[in-house]
Amino acid sequence: MVDLVNAERARAGLPPLVADPDLIRLARLKSADMVENDYFSHVSPVYGSPFDMMKAAGISYVTAGENIAGATSLALAHEGFMRSPGHRANILRETFTHIGIGVVEGGPYGYIFTQLFVGR
Repeated sequence: MVDLVNAERARAGLPPLVADPDLIRLARLKSADMVENDYFSHVSPVYGSPFDMMKAAGISYVTAGENIAGATSLALAHEGFMRSPGHRANILRETFTHIGIGVVEGGPYGYIFTQLFVGR
């Protein structure tokens, strides 16, 4: 998924995002949380908002964002992100520099995808 995101950024003349291990860990936690607690939202009953989650984990940033999707495949999730104006804007936001992606099997969609972005 990082390759798909960075291909979109390259087509738009933007630099690639760097995969960040701390963001990857949080994105995986968020996807697992949605499956385990049977919800689909940017606000977790366990972790709060993505910004609350990042702050609690000690992740510093100037700008931040989150994309979430439920889909049966990575390709469908990516296509959905790119068709959605808000999700697409996050993928192509010039100020974002790092990304973490979490994919967890389960839930009503087959897989839950979380993309966490930060700009440093």
